[in-house]
Order: sequence, then C-alpha cells, then structure tokens
Amino acid sequence: MSVPLSTHRSEPGAGALWALGLAGFCAFLNVYAAQPLLPLLSATFGASKAATGLTVSAPNLAVALAAPVVGAWSVRFPLHRVIAAALVAMVIPTLLAATAGGLPALVAWRFAQGLAVPGVYAVGVTYAASVWPPTSLGRATAALVTGNVLGGFSGRLVAGLVADLWGWRQAFLALGLLTALGAAITWRLLPFASHADAEMSSPRASLVDVFRRAKLVATFAVGFGVLFTQVATFTYVTYHLAEPRYGLGSAGLSAVFTVYLVGAAVTPLAGRWTGRLGPRKVLALSLVAGLAGTALTLTPSLFAIIVGLALSCSASFVNQASATSYLPRAVGVALRGVASGVYIACYYLGGAVGGVLPASAWAAGGWPACVALVATAQLVTLALALRYWSPEVAGRSPAPIMGTS
Repeated sequence: MSVPLSTHRSEPGAGALWALGLAGFCAFLNVYAAQPLLPLLSATFGASKAATGLTVSAPNLAVALAAPVVGAWSVRFPLHRVIAAALVAMVIPTLLAATAGGLPALVAWRFAQGLAVPGVYAVGVTYAASVWPPTSLGRATAALVTGNVLGGFSGRLVAGLVADLWGWRQAFLALGLLTALGAAITWRLLPFASHADAEMSSPRASLVDVFRRAKLVATFAVGFGVLFTQVATFTYVTYHLAEPRYGLGSAGLSAVFTVYLVGAAVTPLAGRWTGRLGPRKVLALSLVAGLAGTALTLTPSLFAIIVGLALSCSASFVNQASATSYLPRAVGVALRGVASGVYIACYYLGGAVGGVLPASAWAAGGWPACVALVATAQLVTLALALRYWSPEVAGRSPAPIMGTS
C-alpha cells in the first residue's frame, strides 16, 4: 500500500539540486556520445552503417532491459548511494571502450554503459520524491531533466571535438574521466534518502494489469515512437552531413548537436503548456512541428537542415514531457510504478531500434528514405495519441517520468 510522502519535509539546499542535475548530466554524457563518431567509426572498422549504428543502439537496448529490474532492486538500498554507485559503474566500461580492438568489443562496452544508466535516471525520480517535499518536487525533477539534456549535448560535443583532434579512443577516455569526476561530486553532495522512503513511493502491481489498459499500451507505443524518431534522425543525419556536399567531420558533426540547447530552453516551457492545454493537444502540436522540422532536412541548405533539426529535437523533448505527464493521469497509484518502468523500457527500446532500422531505408534511398521512415513514425505516434488519449482538462501536471536524449 502506498503511503503519501509528508508535505512537511524540509527542502534540501541548492547543492543538492546541483548534485542531482550533475548526476543526470553524467548519465547521459555517454549514451549518445557515439553519434558524431559514426562516419569515423564506419571508416575505421570498415563496417556498414547498420553495424556501426549498434554503438548507438546498444546502450539504448541495455537501458530498456535494465530499467524495470533496477527500479525494483534499488529500493533495497539508500537511493543516493545507488545513484552514485551507478555513475561509478559507468566509468569502467566507458574507459574500456577506448581499448576496444574491434567494433564488436566497442558495441559490448557501449551495452555495458547502458546497463548503468537506469541506476541514475530511473532511481532519480524515486529519489527526488523521497528527498524533496511535494511543493518543491518540480524543481528537483527539472534539475534532473535539464542535466539529462545538457549531458546528452555535451557528450556528443566532447566526443566529436576530441575525436577530431586525437582520435575516437581518446574521446571515450575523456568521457570516462568526466564521468568519474561527476560521480565523485555526486557521491559527496547528494542528501541521504532512506530505504523506508523509497518503499513508500514504490507501489507494486502486476504487468498483466498494465497491459490490459489500451490507454497505457498506446502511451508505451508513443514513448517508443518519440525516441525512435529522435535517434533515427540524429544518427543517420550524420552520414548525410558527412557526404561531400557538406563534408562535415567529427567536430563539425558534434557542433550540429548544439541544436539540443534549443530543446533545453524549450523543455521547461512544456510543463506550462501541458498544464494549460493538456498532454494530448501539446503532443499533437509538437508532432506537427516535428514533422515540419523533418521535412526541412530534405532541403540542400545546411542552415535549413540545422533549423529543421532544432525543430525536430525540441519537438521530441516536448513529446516526451507530454507523454510522461499523461501517463500518471491514465493509471491509478497502485499501477503507477510498474507503468513507469514499462514506459521507460519501451521508450529506450524505440531508441535502440532507431539506431539500426533506418540503415535499411538508407540502403534503399539514402537520406530521403530515412526521412520518410521518420515521418511515418511521427504520423503513427500522432494517430495513437489522438485515438487513445482522452482530452485532458487543463491543470497542474504531475512530476514527469525521466528519460531524454
């Protein structure tokens, strides 16, 4: 039985918010760092786009597999220690990725990196609810989300710049050292969260009950489509922009990901929009914007492509905020913990498929075929939400479930 958290709990200081944001930053510093390296890795190992794309899909698949397990296991330990330990565990495969003798070994180490990620972001939601009072929970989850977004951007930027100067092995070495530093600071600054608090905020229920509800199943599919779209777009556009027409190298490709800063600025507004308009309407509007951004990437202008990518990633972040705001509304408290775990698994499974499936589209028709696949996924996502999500009365949204790229 779930026990409400006390509304009289004292609020941790600013250092705790910074530490939680830093934990989210370090977790996503590594997940998508391989994206600007894909053309370089493909040339280095003489591998196909599908094979090289596994370096992006592997951590996403690992997150999808590990998230439900980690969520259930983590309540046995102090949550702040679980988060810090997960960051420490992430350092080891990141450094070992720099020693990979071939693509299969690199993919394996990338998979190992992904296994550690749920210990930060999935546990981070429960941790925030255990430490911050309800009146300040929004600030805590916003800090974690902002850290996720900035970490995903910074990982790509650091990897691309370092690889362009010294090579891809040095890129993973740099990422490993940065993660180690963040883990040390997080271990030092995160406030204690007791096992009792974790248990109170983690009701258990049957997976069967979750999958009996059409609204929930549709929401899981929406989550799959959101990350599929984003990973597919930003993984394969690197090959497009590395072609002679644009000729971008690893550093130039990593700079393309500065569009994520637009998404980082837009994401905090998504909560306000969702509160005023409801998740269904906000998702629909952002998907239309995302479709427009996807279409812009077909133009020959590099500037227009960058604008299109900015629209696309911002829409993905808003879509994720909408979906995770709708999920608690579509499920009772008793099923909320299980539904959250399944949603996260489906979300990252979409990312894993998005790193590999577009390779077939590329082989059939290059970047335009990839765009067609992405647009189809966006339209299916929109159709599912319009069909199964009920219109919501505007109101204050629950704290979002974590997950970003």
